[in-house]
Amino acid sequence: MSKQYAGTILRVYPGSLAEELGLVPGDKIWSVNGQNLRDIIDLSFAMADEEIDLEIEHGDGSREVISFDKDFDEELGVEFSSAVFDGIRRCANHCYFCFVDMIAPNMRSSLSIKDDDYRLSFLYGNFVTMTNMGPHDFKRIEQFHLSPLYVSVQCMNPELRAQMLRCRQAAAIAEQLDRLEQAGADYHTQVVLCSGLNDGEELERTIREVAARRPHALSMAVVPVGITKYRNDPFPLAQFDAAGAARVIDAVEPWQEKMRREDGRTFFYLGDEFYFLAGRDVPPADYYDGFPQLDNGIGLTRNFIEEWGKTVPSELPYDEPICLDVVTGTAVAPVLRKLAESVDKRNLTIRIIPVANDYFGHTVNVSGLLTARDIIARLQAMPGRRDGILLPESALRSGEDVFLDDVSLSEMKAAFPEARIEVVRSGGDYRRALTDWLHYHKDRGAECSYTWQSNAGYTKPSDE
Repeated sequence: MSKQYAGTILRVYPGSLAEELGLVPGDKIWSVNGQNLRDIIDLSFAMADEEIDLEIEHGDGSREVISFDKDFDEELGVEFSSAVFDGIRRCANHCYFCFVDMIAPNMRSSLSIKDDDYRLSFLYGNFVTMTNMGPHDFKRIEQFHLSPLYVSVQCMNPELRAQMLRCRQAAAIAEQLDRLEQAGADYHTQVVLCSGLNDGEELERTIREVAARRPHALSMAVVPVGITKYRNDPFPLAQFDAAGAARVIDAVEPWQEKMRREDGRTFFYLGDEFYFLAGRDVPPADYYDGFPQLDNGIGLTRNFIEEWGKTVPSELPYDEPICLDVVTGTAVAPVLRKLAESVDKRNLTIRIIPVANDYFGHTVNVSGLLTARDIIARLQAMPGRRDGILLPESALRSGEDVFLDDVSLSEMKAAFPEARIEVVRSGGDYRRALTDWLHYHKDRGAECSYTWQSNAGYTKPSDE
């Protein structure tokens, strides 16, 4: 008999089928119509039947089978504590550039989870290396039509990839992509670019070989390696400087133009930090083709600017002086400053507050990795009046008002009783907050913010 796993209900949606059945948070679902469940993928397919026998374990340990009829497309209406019931498949690689290995000690345990689970790739866009996948996994991808997936390619040179990931199975990247394609799956790809390793000619090779895999290959993102002060791996890594970032841009731009001529889309996208480092403007919106890798941080700045431009500013006057502090990572601070300078509003004073990341090290410059302690210290060092503080929502844990260092938003508010603190997610939020501060309030309940990803981008957080 195969091992059984249970999905623990975290939330029951009002008016849902689950509420009608009397399910409550803490209840566990063990099977549907006698079928064992490994994850919400199994559950979704099993719940497609119209006649359901649901095996439930309640909080007191008692079990029952609830039988009911439902419409074919009617969902149960619950959220689980984890999308995978049999446990997250952990990463067995020891990559030179792994960001999880570079986080500060004694941080919450979920930040140290290195997932490499193709199911989370399909469900949430997490990048996977495929080094831990076997025939059964590819068969399941084909059976359940799990597409698209998100693949950490890093490079197409098999020996170099095995070296960078410190995993012999990593050399089989071409064969694994072949198997994905044979299973009918499309995929987005990512390269964490390390200076002197997989850039230059190796990057050209990777671009060439991934491009040849269209239409199954949907896009390729190139992000610069991120290094914190806590890295203790003996392999030497260097971050890109201005000249190195410019060389990367110059190498990729001809490929982007080639793809646009052939397919009408850019296909290859660079992380915003390359443009910041090189002192160049990020590309126009049409170069991002609808932002297919926005969750990976590709095009965040341009998308932010576009949303700013689409938002109609409030024309209501400020009858009394309003002083706002805008907290941001150092990388995007010039962009926020330029947008703020375009606001012509009497009685409004805006201060852009770039926060150097003392917690992870000053080489980490994105807003999503700011900690509350660094933010508080920077603001307290700034004298003068402040009526409001704008915080980047990416610095807060998804679904919770908690920063990476486990300081709550309410604790931060207590540190600045003289100011109202609001979070900003998009360019539209930013423009509304600046031009209509007296009425601005961000309801985060219906949104999911993006936190950090192990390979120097952004992604939705892993389940514990």
